[in-house]
Formats: sequence, structure tokens, C-alpha cells
Amino acid sequence: MEFGRVPEHELPTVDFTLPPDTDFTLQTLSEAGKVRPFEVHVGCAKWGRKEWVGQIYPPKTKDANFLDEYVKHFNCIELNATFYQVYGPDTIGKWKEKATANPDFKFCPKFSQSISHIRRLKNAEDITTSFYEGITAFGEKLGPLFLQLSDNFTPKSLPELTAYLEHLPTDIPVYVELRHKNWFAEPDTRDAVFNLFKRLHIGAVITDATGRRDCVHMMLPTPKAFIRFVGNGLHPTDYARCDEWIDRIAEWRDKGLQTVWFFMHQHDERYSPQLSDYVIEKLNARLGLSIKRPQFIETKKGLFD
Repeated sequence: MEFGRVPEHELPTVDFTLPPDTDFTLQTLSEAGKVRPFEVHVGCAKWGRKEWVGQIYPPKTKDANFLDEYVKHFNCIELNATFYQVYGPDTIGKWKEKATANPDFKFCPKFSQSISHIRRLKNAEDITTSFYEGITAFGEKLGPLFLQLSDNFTPKSLPELTAYLEHLPTDIPVYVELRHKNWFAEPDTRDAVFNLFKRLHIGAVITDATGRRDCVHMMLPTPKAFIRFVGNGLHPTDYARCDEWIDRIAEWRDKGLQTVWFFMHQHDERYSPQLSDYVIEKLNARLGLSIKRPQFIETKKGLFD
């Protein structure tokens, strides 16, 4: 993931401190009420990573078996494959079958780029129907969906965003990722779009990337968080940032947060399993959870020497 990447020598100059909670978020959490058990899901963006062979996938694992191995280590995946192609029920059903070994596993499909980036949400009813027909084949393995808007999708397109979201099915949770800076730079615009999300019970993706601190907006329209964390190759700041997220998640849970989806990205994805393991270990200890940790074939020290 290249979004928000900065040169390594600039990392010490970046203020990674998470912004304080907004009044908007505090109100959302206070209205939520307590729901137990508190649900936490941690995963990566893709299963097809050759760099993980010999790390968490057994040596000589074939590409066709990567998903079989991935589901042994994580309880969810941010499914970016559906961004590049609209898959039919047959393919989706095969992926679902591979995940049956993990009863807690969920797929979180990304809306097709044909919808978000090419048609830009206009006249996209036919593709949206095809997209939903495919992903509903996940059945009980289907998690929330997320709609990533392009970097050049500006607040001028709020009417199109409103119309599109208002016509989506309401039985599958949806989160939206905003990227253009003006969504966050102008208070009236920010309030308008996040109030729209809240009215429609749509979640908001929080993207924690080094070079785009504005995307760490800390606005929760629903009592469920969807966090896309972009690390920098196990730089010391990665661990400090994860520690702060764990603190914030614990605080949000105590205030009414019901669910967390935490997806690990790295500019070099070979490092994602190790930092994911760190996050899971810390979340388990802090929140009294028992999320299964990824199992490494070699010792962690040996992985990256």
C-alpha cells in the first residue's frame, strides 16, 4: 500500500499522535449502549503474498493454497481482490469453502473500482447489483463491505455519494473511506458527510497513514471502528503507533464501542504478519481477549535478520 508513504528519513519528524476524540464520536458511543461480547477482528489485505511462504505459509505452498493457509492465522481479511474484479457466486463460494476451517473467519470485500473510481457512483446500479450478488455467496462468512473513494472524489460529489448510499441494501454493514483532503479541511463539509453516514448507519474508515494524518479523523458515525493501519517496515514508530491504538480502542470499548476491524498494511507486505501478531498479542492482554495469533514457521528473530 503506497497511500501516505513518506521517505524513511522523515519518519522521526512526523507527529503520529492520535487526535483526541471528537464530540461527534463521544455522542455516538454514548448512544450505543453496552454490547457483549466485544468483537475484535485483525487481518491483512490480501492472502496472495509469496513473501509469506516460509514465514506463515509452509515452504513450497502453491498459490492456489494461499487462502487455505491464511485462514489458519487470521480471523478476517480486507478483501481487495473484489476491487479489481466483480466475482460471481461460484468463485465466492469456493473462497467461502476454504474458510470453513476457521469458524470465526470473515471476508470484508472492497467495492469494485468500476463503481467507485470509474463510474464514480453514478449510473452504477447494474454493477452494484452484480457485486452484491457475488459477495452474498459468502453467507455467514461475510463481514462488512467498504467503499473506498478516490483521491480526486471531492466534496462537490456529496450529492452523488448521498444518492448512492441511500439506495444500498441495509442488511450488510458498509464503511466508507474518504481520501480527498477537503473532506477533512472544511468543518461544514466534514460535518455534512459524517452526519450523512450517521443518518444512514454507515461506518467511516479511519486510515492511519504516515503522510496523511488528516485521514486519522477519529469520527465514528456508528459504534463500530474500521481501521486501516499503514506501517513502515517495522520501524520503531510502528510499534508505538500500535500501542496508542490499543489504548484508544480500550477507551472506546469502555465508552460503548461494540466492534473493531483492524487491518494491517505495510508498504512492504512481508512485514504485515509480524506487526499483526504484535497487535493481537497486545489486544488480548489489554482487553482480556483470546484472538488466535498467527503462527510463524521460524522464530521471529530469524524472519528478518
